Amino acid sequence: MLTTFYKSSIRNLLKNKTFTGINIFGLSIGISVCMMIFVVVRFETSFDNFHKNKANIYRVISQLHNANIVSTNSSVPTPFPAAFKNDFPDVKKVAPIYSDGNDEIEVLDNSSHVTKKFKEATGMFFTSPDFFDIFDFKWVVGNPSMLNEPDNIILTAGTADKYFGDWKNAVGKLIKRNNQQVYKVAGIIENPPANTDFQLKLVGSFNSLKASKNPDWGSYNSAMGTYVMLPDHLNSHSVDQRLIEFGKKYKKGVDEVKNIQFLQPIADVHFDEQSGNFLGRSISHELIYVLIFIGIFILLIACVNFINLSTAQAVNRAKEVGVRKVLGSSLLQLRTQFLTETSFIVIMAVIFSLIFGMIFLPIVKNILDIPISVNIFHDPLIFVFLILLIPVIIFLSGFYPAVILSKFQPIKALKSKAYSKSNGNISVRKGLVVLQFVIAQSLIIATLVIVQQMDFFTNHSMGFDKTAILNVPIPRDSVSQNKMQFLKDQLNQQGGIQKYTLSFASPADNGNWFSNFKFDSSKETDFGANIKWADHNYVSTYGLKLVAGRNIVESDTASEFLVNEKLLSAIGITDPANALNKIINLWGGKIKGNVVGVLKNFHASSFKDGIPPLLLASNKKFYSMVGIKIASKDLMKTVNDINSIYSKTYPESVFEYQFLDDKIAKFYSDEKKLSQLYKIFAVIAILLSCLGLFGLASFMAVQRIKEVGIRKVLGASVNNIIILFSKEFVLLISVAFIISASLSYYFMSKWLSQYQFRIDLSWQIFLFSGLISLVIALITVSSQAIKAAIVNPVKNLRSE
Repeated sequence: MLTTFYKSSIRNLLKNKTFTGINIFGLSIGISVCMMIFVVVRFETSFDNFHKNKANIYRVISQLHNANIVSTNSSVPTPFPAAFKNDFPDVKKVAPIYSDGNDEIEVLDNSSHVTKKFKEATGMFFTSPDFFDIFDFKWVVGNPSMLNEPDNIILTAGTADKYFGDWKNAVGKLIKRNNQQVYKVAGIIENPPANTDFQLKLVGSFNSLKASKNPDWGSYNSAMGTYVMLPDHLNSHSVDQRLIEFGKKYKKGVDEVKNIQFLQPIADVHFDEQSGNFLGRSISHELIYVLIFIGIFILLIACVNFINLSTAQAVNRAKEVGVRKVLGSSLLQLRTQFLTETSFIVIMAVIFSLIFGMIFLPIVKNILDIPISVNIFHDPLIFVFLILLIPVIIFLSGFYPAVILSKFQPIKALKSKAYSKSNGNISVRKGLVVLQFVIAQSLIIATLVIVQQMDFFTNHSMGFDKTAILNVPIPRDSVSQNKMQFLKDQLNQQGGIQKYTLSFASPADNGNWFSNFKFDSSKETDFGANIKWADHNYVSTYGLKLVAGRNIVESDTASEFLVNEKLLSAIGITDPANALNKIINLWGGKIKGNVVGVLKNFHASSFKDGIPPLLLASNKKFYSMVGIKIASKDLMKTVNDINSIYSKTYPESVFEYQFLDDKIAKFYSDEKKLSQLYKIFAVIAILLSCLGLFGLASFMAVQRIKEVGIRKVLGASVNNIIILFSKEFVLLISVAFIISASLSYYFMSKWLSQYQFRIDLSWQIFLFSGLISLVIALITVSSQAIKAAIVNPVKNLRSE
């Protein structure tokens, strides 16, 4: 019996090659999309799951109140970890973590001469031995206690191979960081896996850092974080309550009421886009859910196509069903026959989906910037996923057509009257087409909204000049600071340079410094200001606007301050002139100066965030970059000239640069990824929906073949026939448009609400989406309508 089913199935599939090919192609696309999304979601949800104590590991998060802006981030005041360990004796493991990036590493020989130089943009961490008790990174040589010595450094095996040729030769060797402290390689750990937010390369002792000695409880540095491991009996919520009193104890007069700390489970760290992580790449839960739903919807569209195409062939197979029933085939046998055919198609589709997946997975990896290396044919979990997916697809795709085809009555089937216009199955298929186009049009609308918001990011003014400005990191050690005047002299002599400035960060930057302060001898503010340490050229180089007062004068130390309009608003000053000559007091009087000017508000980070209160002052010891405005003519020649100047000034350092507009574009990398994915998925959805439309149009062409013949005999033109067919589909697409527009408006409004500055949802976006779907659908339907219209009517009418 089974052999008969197999033979009949293969014969029928080969007999209808076009429909078989379309079904296999549609299902294989749907399955490959699902498979790729499965690979991505599995990777993104596996971050830091390999730590055996993961259920008890938490990150300390700070909730900061800056004027009327409430934000969370992973930074803590520098004295926080030591004080926490002292006041929470029941929490045995507390690890401070410091990583600010862009470290210059010099490999030294036995005579302390530099043999190699490297620039580590990320991967250098400073922590305590508790870090390796909390997290399960494997040791090759040494143990965590080595971090008790301030001059010891731990390397990963890959980093040691890069520096010394072979990690086995690394222990005992010397390296220098940022032309300052010399470290001895004391241990080696294995390379961290790809699915951890701690992509370690070098690990030094936290106590060896000058930054670790900062006693200020009101200052938050984005490079500073803390992780803890709670014992089994201790609840994180109880620790959160105790942290409120802890804050009041240590932060009196600073921000004990508003700025608080709380614990965040490590399982949430990789998905926290606002607070970020040391990897510098996160993915929101919302994006994960969107990917899962897109995978389900694309597969659903593919299954609907199968249903429509299979039932479109029903008329052609009606006589076959009638003959089988007359010869004694049971309902079960007929359904088994049709489900067997579906199984063949699904299995073929799975085979092709593996090929498509192998081709397109690298593209998806590049779009999402995920560091996974997956060989589809060697990953057992992918095969498990596909094996579990096959019966689901067979049921979704094959059950309904099998039931419909097997229910034909033999007499009607043999008389070719198995279907009639009153048949309710037509309505079901129309409903499925509406469902397909609801999904497809929703994806088109979402794509258009995201593209327009990305356009807004690119073209909307941030309040400063970002065009043709080069940001070049400079060494921060005391020796390099003494070379700043030489650097300035060299830059002054370069013709392609229009302006330049030395600063801690650019106007919009990931590296931000927030601190409380006193304004005009009043008490400490209950909000922090974004501090921009910069020289007097900062305002002109970046094109900042003054609304009152003047620019700061040239100085190596902070003696004058600029403030922005937002800071005045937070303090309650409405007239900028009233702020002039007021005194700014930072860090208990360590830094003090007069307000000499008020800056027009500008964006200090992405459009997701509000504009924070801001202080700008000179302070040479904090300068870590030079911003250079260059002429657009011979741009790369000027960059090469700057490289020469840099190498002459800092021969021990590696030259790196980034254009400011490129840096700002990275703020929106997640949105860019989402935009690219939506474009791809929208095209796939439309393509698959049109295949379904093709199926329904084919079915209707067969159903109405005699009607078309009669109309042609009575004088109907080809255009009349096309309009006859098209008007029903215009109605279906219009219904789909109304539903998709309503759903898209709700969800895209919600998506846009995460941005402080955003576009308005205009009716043109929705109209354009509807027109795209309508035009594509009409082209698809017209092809079948024309095919039916050009057939000789005599041939159709004499078929009885």
